[in-house]
Amino acid sequence: LADIPSTPRIHGNACGRPTQPGHHYAMSDDNQLFIPRPFIDLFIPPGRIKPTEPRTVIAERYELCEDMAQMLIEHATTKWGELGTSEEDVLARMHTALKAEGSVVSEAEACWVICRLAELLGWPVPGWAMATTTATP
Repeated sequence: LADIPSTPRIHGNACGRPTQPGHHYAMSDDNQLFIPRPFIDLFIPPGRIKPTEPRTVIAERYELCEDMAQMLIEHATTKWGELGTSEEDVLARMHTALKAEGSVVSEAEACWVICRLAELLGWPVPGWAMATTTATP
């Protein structure tokens, strides 16, 4: 072992880049947004492995959809109380509204918003919403 030259130990960071102890890479703002894999999957056609859109576009779409899910929390709980219906019924009504003509989200994104909204509310995710979040917009 004495014949093996000493080399600095290389560590990896969360992005998989090798780093040496005490060395930090600068990270652009684009790389600081975590996009969940299920959202990225909206942009990967069946049988493919790469998204159809660049990361910047996917990040913009993700931020829009995440913001929409967050904004719908209060509206969903209010409607649930007013209508006295099931959580799934409230989510289905919101899904219909998200798919209306002139909507800013695709049908697959609308389903993702509903899944995320259910998650945020602690409600069961409707099976119909999970089944339709795999199509490319």
